Amino acid sequence: MFTEHSPFLKEGVPPRTKVAIGIALVATFMCALQITAMLCGFRGPLERLISDYVGAPAGFTVPWAALVVALVAVPRQYRLPAAGVAVGLDVAFLGGREFLGLPSAMGSGALVALTGLGVFALLRWTGLQRDTALKGVATGLLLVLATKAGDAWLTITSLTRPTVLDEFAARADVALGQPSWVLGQLIQHHSVLYFLLHWVYLELSAAATVVAIYQLRNVTTGGRWPQHFVVRTFLVLGLVGPLIYLMFPLVGPTYAFGSAGGGFQVGDFWPALLPPVDGSAVPIAFDTSTPRNCMPSLHTAWALAVFIHSRSGPRWLRMGGTCWLVGTLAATLGFGFHYGVDLVVGAALCLTVESALREPVRPAPHARLRLIAGGVAIIVGLMLCVRYLSEWMAHYPIMFGLLIIGALATLVYGFYGTFFSPPGAPAPAIERLPGEASESPAA
Repeated sequence: MFTEHSPFLKEGVPPRTKVAIGIALVATFMCALQITAMLCGFRGPLERLISDYVGAPAGFTVPWAALVVALVAVPRQYRLPAAGVAVGLDVAFLGGREFLGLPSAMGSGALVALTGLGVFALLRWTGLQRDTALKGVATGLLLVLATKAGDAWLTITSLTRPTVLDEFAARADVALGQPSWVLGQLIQHHSVLYFLLHWVYLELSAAATVVAIYQLRNVTTGGRWPQHFVVRTFLVLGLVGPLIYLMFPLVGPTYAFGSAGGGFQVGDFWPALLPPVDGSAVPIAFDTSTPRNCMPSLHTAWALAVFIHSRSGPRWLRMGGTCWLVGTLAATLGFGFHYGVDLVVGAALCLTVESALREPVRPAPHARLRLIAGGVAIIVGLMLCVRYLSEWMAHYPIMFGLLIIGALATLVYGFYGTFFSPPGAPAPAIERLPGEASESPAA
């Protein structure tokens, strides 16, 4: 999780021991989730993983993104044959599913090829070539496992949190101008914009893959494995963020205040009508199938991570990271999946995790700790305000809006000053990956 120079790890721990500990922790976590799923009567992560291999995969984007990340870490002459095998297997699996009458789906070929690549590297290669390839395969497999664990965790949130706090969030969002209702009315009436944002929202992993490919491009040509790259941030966010779902269960405007609520909604308000904010907010009883996955907005956190990691790349990568961040923010709000406060907490969570994982060029331990403490304070403080001061936030929107935006802006400014300030500035500059040009991080 942390870099080899991180103050959170003791020096001198053998690499093989770290790998063994990591494998044991992942296996224990996945088995615990599987047992929980079996006890609660739903498909667990290991069942979903087996289905991706031999049944009907949930999607093709993540398995193929995982394979592409792994291929960057193997010698160039093996990349095209491995990709060809994956395509051939996917076509064969697709034909087999059609013959058996199963749903059409792709992704199994990429997953089988990824696993086979790891076995081949372990048995046939040696030294640095094998270590680099296995790191790539492990990174890809972790992405797949994280997706399966996330799916199971979303089901757990819906089963263990019978009530949601959406009335509190809707009142608190008055301080931010209720952006979900504003963008919802805009997007719902523009089919082209709706289609584009829907694609951006669903294919966030593809954007992260492009950034990861750029960051890992030199690992097989003499360059060392980067100390920090976008996939690590994705994994940590996927581990920390869902824990908050249980603390602050929300289902989103389109479910709690729109037609997607299935009879559990407060009323059919979203996106045409603003919900009433008079009176006291109360927890709402909701169904056992809709995930409580709004607070924080992990789509916002992941898109911001893509944006941050694209800053050290060429202009086309920086522009792509910027467009993906803007598109993701618009989609999360415009589709009614999140409130504005969710996005603020998601952004603060991303900056906090990045501050813990990154290494400044010049030592700045106190700056790092201040950023982590500040990010945690914003996350906890805003959640407490939404839960206990939502009526005040609705009655005094300008004051609370300025406080929220000001707190986030202060965190952003501190993060930039610590990790992205230009050379020669008092604050430390961001650490460049091997082979990257030292250029301005401005988009």
